[in-house]
Amino acid sequence: MSKPEPHILDLPKFDDPVKLLIVVAPYFKDISDELVLGAKTTLEDAGVSYDTIEVPSVGELPTAIAIAERMSNFDGYVALGCLVRGETALFETANNDSSQALQMMGISGLCIGNGILAVEAKSQAEARAEAKGRNKGGQAAAAALHLVALSRKWARPSKGVGFNTGAIRLAGENTGPNIA
Repeated sequence: MSKPEPHILDLPKFDDPVKLLIVVAPYFKDISDELVLGAKTTLEDAGVSYDTIEVPSVGELPTAIAIAERMSNFDGYVALGCLVRGETALFETANNDSSQALQMMGISGLCIGNGILAVEAKSQAEARAEAKGRNKGGQAAAAALHLVALSRKWARPSKGVGFNTGAIRLAGENTGPNIA
């Protein structure tokens, strides 16, 4: 029986510029370098601009993305890293915690492509990170782009909610200045 071929969506097209942040944990640098190459290639093919930052491990990927979301202007994020099962429970903890955090951030509205490899052996990671094959970094970048396109498609016009720059009336007695 032959292995079924996956259906790969075409990259979305954008009228307005898109800027993504690639956040990578280079613990296994040879693997992460290939994942980043795949992500950059996909983003360049889509005509999208990007920045890249590194964090110590996959556990910091969600935190770095949350900081960037709070303090910058990215349209989406690509989380990249590699976990290889070892002899401790760290593999499960790091994989579950980071994936769950990224998923919760996505549910709250962030456009995140998850490119964290969780494998039994480094050879499995090497196969998923090959730039010429089905590179997980490129797939994660494509996923982030599709989510950005979806969020723009369904974006609501601004309701004009915000601060009124006019005077603010203070409550209380009307003796003296009552405008802040």
